[in-house]
Amino acid sequence: MTEHLLKKYDDDLQRLTGEILRMGDLAATQMAAAIEVLEQRDSAAARLVIAEDRAIDSLEHDVGHDVVRLLALRQPMARDLREILASLRIASDIERIGDYAANAAKRSIALNESPAIAPVPGLAALARVAGEMLREVLIAYRDRDAERALAVRARDAELDAMYTSLFRELLTYMAEDPRSISSSIHVLFIAKNLERVGDHATNIAENIWFIVHGEQPGEEREKRDFTTRPNALAVTQTEKPSRGPAGSASMPPMAQMMPV
Repeated sequence: MTEHLLKKYDDDLQRLTGEILRMGDLAATQMAAAIEVLEQRDSAAARLVIAEDRAIDSLEHDVGHDVVRLLALRQPMARDLREILASLRIASDIERIGDYAANAAKRSIALNESPAIAPVPGLAALARVAGEMLREVLIAYRDRDAERALAVRARDAELDAMYTSLFRELLTYMAEDPRSISSSIHVLFIAKNLERVGDHATNIAENIWFIVHGEQPGEEREKRDFTTRPNALAVTQTEKPSRGPAGSASMPPMAQMMPV
């Protein structure tokens, strides 16, 4: 391969990296914006967040096009092949994160049609950790820093534990005041979207490790999302849910309703 062709090949790989980083930056910005419009109860701004999801979808299309072209024209091998194949998977993960941002914005619009519920401090903390994981994994991808990626992967258990705690907190709140059930369910879905952002950031981290080392991380990732277990709906081991002001109400099967 001539020097000119080698430079063109390197330029193509750098362009692919740049497209993915732009995707990631846009997804991170959209996720933060979705939480902001939720806190401000701003439906107009929420619609802008939803509309911006098209830009992320368009960038994913560009990445897919460039991957096909590189595979067809360059016939990459070894690390270059890992870079290209991993970029396709990473772009897919980022696209899903963009979808979760749009979903959260849609839920915020639905919440705005009901009376405001009490602030949920755990939701802001969940959003902060999910956002940090996404930003950190994008830096790790930019620098091809496998150790930094592994540190992001390790934080997924922390995010799972926070989500499980928030799930139980909201479940207790709904049991005590059945009038809050509808709004609390929207908040639970937003929380689940944030937990899934962490899962996709973890997927990206594992792909970075694969690019650098040619294999997946050796240790299985730790999971602390216990909300799908049979006893996830138990408020405590010894107490029954109290009756709310509107009287008793049967609780919906939340563990079965949460998105995957």
